[in-house]
Amino acid sequence: MKFIETKLKGAYIIEIERLEDERGFFGRTFCQKEFNAHGLNSRIVQCNISFNKEKGSLRGMHYQVAPYEEVKLLRCIRGAIYDVIIDLRTDSTTYCKWVSVELNDKNNRMFYIPAGFAHGFQTLEGNTELFYQMSEFYHPESARGVRWDDQAFNIKWPLPNPIMSEKDSKYQNFKK
Repeated sequence: MKFIETKLKGAYIIEIERLEDERGFFGRTFCQKEFNAHGLNSRIVQCNISFNKEKGSLRGMHYQVAPYEEVKLLRCIRGAIYDVIIDLRTDSTTYCKWVSVELNDKNNRMFYIPAGFAHGFQTLEGNTELFYQMSEFYHPESARGVRWDDQAFNIKWPLPNPIMSEKDSKYQNFKK
């Protein structure tokens, strides 16, 4: 695996190193030793799937607060997404900054999202499916979110008029 740190400290794009032959390819998507060598949290307690029927679907911006902050390792296994994270760590030099990456079923990239980040994505194709590995169990009482269009972040989403859940569309603006 190739670990590429983003401009937000601790957030990585991970590229699968493919061993290819006439049959196809083989690649490792997780190795505890490699994650630990990069100082990354390698605990995985839960795996999730997100399936999105419509192009333009937007989910986010989600996070969990202490003591249940979570690390996410995300991979798009069908279709394509515009994936966004926001650094909500108050002690970070990149506090309230965001970064995006396109994940799709052809580039085989993964996104390592540290604890203390809000996360969301917009689908770029219909019938898009994501696979999440999580460091923490879901705790509804610790689940939070911020508005996808909050001017405090000024995220540039690729598609207008997103398809959203009522819950996600009603998140409040972020208070610094």
